[in-house]
Amino acid sequence: MAKRDYYEILGVGRSATEAEIKKSYRRLAMKHHPDRNKDDDAAASRFKEAREAYDVLSNKEKRATYDQFGHDGLRASAGGAGGFSAEGFGDIFGDVFGDIFGGGRRGRSQVFRGADLGYELRLDLENAVAGDTVTIEVPTQSVCETCDGSGAKKGSDPVKCTTCGGVGQVRMQQGFFSIQQTCPACKGAGTVIADPCEPCHGRGRVARTKNLSVKVPPGVDDGDRIRLSGEGEAGRNGGPPGDLYVEIRINPHKIFTREGADLNCEVPVSITTAALGGEVELPTLDGNVSLKIPGGTQSGKVFRLRGKGVTTVRDRQQGDLFARVAVETPVKLTEEQKTMLRDFEASVMKGGERHNPRAGSWLDTVKRFFDQIGQS
Repeated sequence: MAKRDYYEILGVGRSATEAEIKKSYRRLAMKHHPDRNKDDDAAASRFKEAREAYDVLSNKEKRATYDQFGHDGLRASAGGAGGFSAEGFGDIFGDVFGDIFGGGRRGRSQVFRGADLGYELRLDLENAVAGDTVTIEVPTQSVCETCDGSGAKKGSDPVKCTTCGGVGQVRMQQGFFSIQQTCPACKGAGTVIADPCEPCHGRGRVARTKNLSVKVPPGVDDGDRIRLSGEGEAGRNGGPPGDLYVEIRINPHKIFTREGADLNCEVPVSITTAALGGEVELPTLDGNVSLKIPGGTQSGKVFRLRGKGVTTVRDRQQGDLFARVAVETPVKLTEEQKTMLRDFEASVMKGGERHNPRAGSWLDTVKRFFDQIGQS
């Protein structure tokens, strides 16, 4: 079966430039590569065909021979080898697929993005709810201003790495394939520092503390993070800087605990107020309010004050305040006060369950419990 014309295979004209030939081959090779078309014999055949065409047309001598004598001329000059060599494919493979498998034969020095940093910012509840602007000090690695990050002493420049020839990678030939790895001498930079900069000792970065202004949005909660783009550590070899993540931590409050947009607090109430009813002054983040306590209020009763909570960064609707009553037992009583309490208790007990419904119900429950035990 006659071989197809190499120019036809690559889809270029006979006057195509080297760049046009390479571009066309790259497109076909990416499309038909066996790794992308597993179990597709047709794709593998087209990939091999395009590879052979590129091997010939990218070589000036082979291309000239092919233009003049066609396929027969190539077979004659190569002794029947068909004009294709494994060694030549090694170079093609590195050029075309270098960006996929770690950098091409003429690749640039590797650059490295700077590391991301974390910072814990502690805020009072009031500042977190209202929002704030805070100045923080962050220890980081910044570009050395003396050498502008090159690592070389001022007036000198990094020199080309002799191990990798300045490309930042070394190639290892393993049979038919060529594998590239980061150069162990220059760590991918492509250059080495012969005369290092004194302030940064050739690293191109120096330890420094940065003062940053952080705008805290209203409603942030414990664990929320604020991202400051580009405020992390400086990159290497001209790479971009990392980011800084500010994590919010809310200090414990003396009165309130927070659950999302709601606030909780405990309100101490005297026995007299709980029994007779009255009003107590209750603090909120917007100022004090008066809380009405109905007569006969028991310890643990929770009152809900709508709209007296907070907002969050995700929902601007105001939460509620939940106030839990804690009836306070008097302490350090005088003998006179103790006598008055005993007389008061005796008076209350005469009324039975009318004055102590919970106690009466509880005693009935206890009695039934012991009766059941006695019967078993």
